[in-house]
This record gives sequence, C-alpha cells and structure tokens, in this order.
Amino acid sequence: MAAHGRPALRELFDDSPTPHIAHPPRTHHRDYYLATDGSFREMGGGLGVVAETRTGDRVLRLSLPDAAPDNNVAEYRALHLGLDVLAARVPRGSSVGVLIDHDDLAANVNATVLADGSRTRDPFPDVTLPPATAHHWRGIRARIAGFGGFRAARIDSDVNPAHPLANDPDSYAHVNEESDRSVRSGPDPLADGEQIPPPSRADRHAGN
Repeated sequence: MAAHGRPALRELFDDSPTPHIAHPPRTHHRDYYLATDGSFREMGGGLGVVAETRTGDRVLRLSLPDAAPDNNVAEYRALHLGLDVLAARVPRGSSVGVLIDHDDLAANVNATVLADGSRTRDPFPDVTLPPATAHHWRGIRARIAGFGGFRAARIDSDVNPAHPLANDPDSYAHVNEESDRSVRSGPDPLADGEQIPPPSRADRHAGN
C-alpha cells in the first residue's frame, strides 16, 4: 500500500527487492515506473501494463487479451509490450523502474543491465530463458538499451497493479482508451528531501 502523498508505483518499487543490484536510495529513483503482468489460461489469458511518472501521473494502462502458450511466455510478452508502448511515450534516455511478479524475468533483466554496463560489456549475459521467449527477450533487451537507466524490482502478484488487468481483460478493456498520450516526468519532489532505502541495499539485517 502506498503511503499517503507518494506515487503508487514508486512506493512499490522503493519497497521491493531488485535482484542482483544493490544501490543507494538516490539512484533507486526513476523517471518512470512500469508494472507488467501476463496471465495464461487454456481458454485465453491476458496482458496488463501500468505506467506512471515519478510524481504519480499516469502515463498509460493497457489490458489486452492474449493467447500465450504458457505463463512464462505471457510474462515476457507483457514486459515486451509495456516497454514498447512506454518507449513511444517518454523521452529517449529516461530512467525506468520495472515492477514484475516473475522471479526469473526480474533477475534476467537486472543481469543484463549489469552486463551491458560493465567494462567488458558481455553481449551474452548468463541468463536462462524459458522456451518460446527468445523473440520477446530480444525485444526487451533492445528496449532496455534505449533507456538511460534501467532496473527491475520483484513484487508479489497480489500487489501488482497490472495483475487484474492481465487476468480480466474483458472487464478492463475500457482502460485502453486512456493510453494515447505522452507525459513527462517533471522534477523529482524528493530529490532534496527524504531518501528511503530500498530493501535491495546491502545493509539489511544479516539474519534476513
């Protein structure tokens, strides 16, 4: 639950671990925040996308039916879709924080970010892709390269705002009419104020 007066996606991102990456709070803050989710059902699933600026202004919401062959493909498709539509609506070079309720996908994203930022720049970071996701992974990597800063946070599905959009696209079809607009992030209201350490920092309690 977001604290009063703080943007919902930013709050979730600040409170969630970012696999492979530990960082001080100031660098944790992003220009835009993106939550995605994919659902799989034998009779048809869906894709959900929610994006906000760091000040909490909504950039877009999407809720689309999908026919992914399994849940893994649905999750990769959802992130691929979310990055495509976000890239079309925000300035190139913006920093982005992604919220995902899929452990391996979040870890793969951050492993790739680290590899791309290293001096050796390994073009093939150590990631394991589920079957039938390679096409979407290539698209995800291409979009990551177009942003100025990128990392993924792992959240639970029951707090993922994209989860209901992915699981019931028929009921949420109306949100797709909100999406044809561009929103700039604006100044960071916390840039010179409160700094909230994310749980991904290395100074957490040793017993956790």
